[in-house]
Amino acid sequence: MATERKIFALSILCIVVQAAVCLQVNIPQKTYEYARGDNITIPCKFTPKNPTNGLVVITWTAKSITPDQPDEIVLTSYSTVPGVDVTDTYEGRAILEEDIPAGKANLRLLSIGLQDNMDFECHILIPGDDKGVLAATTRLIVLVAPSPPLCKVQGLAEYGQNINLTCVSAEGSPTPTYSWQRRDVTNAPRPQDGRTTDKNGLLSLFNVSTETSGYYICTSTNKIRSATCNVTLSVMPPSMNLGYTAGIAGGVVAAILLLILIICCCRRRRNKNKGQEDYEMGAPDDEFSDKEPQEGRGEEVRSVEPPRNAERRNERDYDDRRSDYDDRRSDVDDRRSDYTDRRSDYTDRRSDYDARDNNADRRDRYDDRRDRDYKDDRYDGPYDDRPPRVPANKPVRKDYDD
Repeated sequence: MATERKIFALSILCIVVQAAVCLQVNIPQKTYEYARGDNITIPCKFTPKNPTNGLVVITWTAKSITPDQPDEIVLTSYSTVPGVDVTDTYEGRAILEEDIPAGKANLRLLSIGLQDNMDFECHILIPGDDKGVLAATTRLIVLVAPSPPLCKVQGLAEYGQNINLTCVSAEGSPTPTYSWQRRDVTNAPRPQDGRTTDKNGLLSLFNVSTETSGYYICTSTNKIRSATCNVTLSVMPPSMNLGYTAGIAGGVVAAILLLILIICCCRRRRNKNKGQEDYEMGAPDDEFSDKEPQEGRGEEVRSVEPPRNAERRNERDYDDRRSDYDDRRSDVDDRRSDYTDRRSDYTDRRSDYDARDNNADRRDRYDDRRDRDYKDDRYDGPYDDRPPRVPANKPVRKDYDD
């Protein structure tokens, strides 16, 4: 036992002696936490072996805490050269606060953000003093309140299905933790089903039913504050899901449109048949007339005028009226052909009348011959002054007795 104590005391003495004669670099804390947007200072102290040194090289390095992000040098300072070399990433945000005689090499960062969640290393290089602790590391944690999480339902909320409720905050540092609560329609808390699992914001529900329906609240929390989101879950029978209902609605709308189309076609056909019936029955006397105009009576042949275009309430009525107008025009053309036939009949009758006039001429010539015979027999005077011939059965006038 005594031997072990002597060995331990000797080791402590060696460490103290080494510390007294070697370079020592130290950062007071292993972790620093600051809110996003703050201007912060990470302290770094060093103790050289010799109080006076000709060259001191100070280097700050940002080391990633994730394997996919490489390390990056923040700045470098040489005591024999004025100025500080700052990398492009930290240009304008990193400042070195140094005092070499006092052993001070602090790093000042302006307006920190989530990208500064890294390990920062302070490294001191002094030629001829390369023994001891040459570097010290600390972790910077940028505190960011969790953003309002987004709640979603994954899966089909029907009887007997397995569904998941997800909850994720886009940002938050430290990484937020998630918890789910279930409430009924009266907003009273209800216990979760024994088969339900809740892990990292993923709430799994198995073999859901009407009892699973309710109001679910997710809370995202870190050491700064918390945020919530909610989702309403309504479990329905398979026949009452949204897709089925939308299909029924679409079918009803299609049936209504088809019915309207059939009605329009029937109405148009009925109007066309009506025009055909009017043609077969003939038009009223006051609408058409085949009489020729007569002088002195002011009578004229009536003509059919196309119907005036009244205000049309819709395009379908306009098409129907136009078809009716075309049918009536065809009726007028047919009646005009009848009128032409009648005119031809009238011309034939006129020719017959002319033939009768020819017969009358023959009768006049017969009368002339008889008059000439009468002249030769009874009258010696001029032919033009002869008296009219008296029938044989009529007594002779006294004027001609002599």
